[in-house]
Amino acid sequence: MATEAWLQSFLSEHGGIAGTVHLLQGDVLKLSSSVNIPPPVVKVTDVIPKGKGMAGLAWERDEVVSTCNLKADATGDVRPGAKAVDAQAALAIPVRASSGGLRAVVGIAFLGERDFSEQELQAFSKAAASLPEAG
Repeated sequence: MATEAWLQSFLSEHGGIAGTVHLLQGDVLKLSSSVNIPPPVVKVTDVIPKGKGMAGLAWERDEVVSTCNLKADATGDVRPGAKAVDAQAALAIPVRASSGGLRAVVGIAFLGERDFSEQELQAFSKAAASLPEAG
């Protein structure tokens, strides 16, 4: 299953209205698929270095990065481009390879503000781990 089909299914299953899959390629995350992401945002998120934006921070911190409102986030974790996505709550979820290292970051955005419990974050991480391995 291609990452786009997987992403469509992941969003549908978890109530997301937009999402991305970035695959680790060398020393950057490269956009593999996106759903309902505006073209200007796709362009600026095509390649993400470690530590930049929600996906880069999820990679750097090796944990889920979340915001309850993309547009109003004041933490600095959300880059200006992400604020153009027509959503509020969002997660960037690191996905590990069988070897244990990072292989991807899955992004999912939701309509409306939302806080996530630790239990929900763990459930999203487990669901994102079903992303098919490249190859």
